[in-house]
Amino acid sequence: MWAPTPNMIANEVAAYRGSWRTQMRYRVADALQMETVYFAVFTFWRAAGLMLIGMAFFKFGVFGARLRPPDYWTMLYVGVCVGIPLIAYGTRRDFAAGWSFEYSFFYGMQFNYWASVIVSLGWVGLVMLVCRSEFFIPVTRRLAAVGRMAFTNYILQTAICTTIFYGHGFGLFGRLSRVEQVVIVAAIWIVQLVLSPIWLRHFLFGPLEWAWRSLTYWSCEPLHRSMRVEIPRKVPSFSIT
Repeated sequence: MWAPTPNMIANEVAAYRGSWRTQMRYRVADALQMETVYFAVFTFWRAAGLMLIGMAFFKFGVFGARLRPPDYWTMLYVGVCVGIPLIAYGTRRDFAAGWSFEYSFFYGMQFNYWASVIVSLGWVGLVMLVCRSEFFIPVTRRLAAVGRMAFTNYILQTAICTTIFYGHGFGLFGRLSRVEQVVIVAAIWIVQLVLSPIWLRHFLFGPLEWAWRSLTYWSCEPLHRSMRVEIPRKVPSFSIT
């Protein structure tokens, strides 16, 4: 995994450019490793810790853009001036160590492991400052629409990219440069930023969000906006004696 031989790389590239059945020989093994050993050792602890931090931030109004602008600017400055330099220093140390497994996978990864949390605070500060600005309302509305359809957009990204890269589609796995990959990412983002608001103009939920909601309540929930039914609230009665 850390230092594959040219033969191992060639076999993997051939598999992902092959049929769906051929891909599964690699994908199933990788999924089992990521969802068992790697999950127990690494993913669970990091994800659970970040979720707890996120819950606290939500409770204190950080994600609601309710803090003072100087607070968000401080988060941004700390992310840029502390987090990014730490990651850069850690990467430099990795190169100096020749990216050896013994160093980079254990001690060397600590720089990115902790500093990435600091960088994420910078991103939170930047996003909240954007949300507070009226100038960016056209952008934030589109981002909000994408967020309301997060399940649908996530699966749509998967379907698009597997079609582009894997053998059952165009088979471009291992053929595109990093710049070309970034162009594909940007193109998918633009498509979803355009389509999500259009969809939500006519429908209450994304298609997969609607299906999940219907399964949750075990009933066919309304999807089209014309089907929305307002449920009257019960008015409490008072007796005066």
